[in-house]
Amino acid sequence: MKQGHWISARTCVFNIGYHIVWSTKYRRKALTGDIEIRCKEMFLLIAKEHDFEISAMEVMPDHVHLFVSAHPKYAPGELVKKLKGQSGRWLFMEFPTLKKMFRKGHIWNPSTYYGTVGDVSRETVERYIELQKEHE
Repeated sequence: MKQGHWISARTCVFNIGYHIVWSTKYRRKALTGDIEIRCKEMFLLIAKEHDFEISAMEVMPDHVHLFVSAHPKYAPGELVKKLKGQSGRWLFMEFPTLKKMFRKGHIWNPSTYYGTVGDVSRETVERYIELQKEHE
């Protein structure tokens, strides 16, 4: 049950937010059009399947910004592993043309930025992510 930014779980109450950013391999500008739309849908499906929340998201042509909240039992690296792994496989299956851009079979750069966010800066991070398209 959600109370504002606080989330109640069976064994705890938490307010943990992560600003997560990663790029495509070689910063190739592949995440446009139908691929961008489908990528966003995939991230939301993965989050729902694994019981975490994406409250802000922007998919840029060569990188992704997410604002994620998850139960403390999940390490941020686990969340990203699920997001990158599943979305990468699905994108290659649905968009075979990506295989030509990413010949070694990996769409995502292995490096990831993680930032933790508390109440004070939560809205700032969400607004920053929402404004990414305007600064392209």
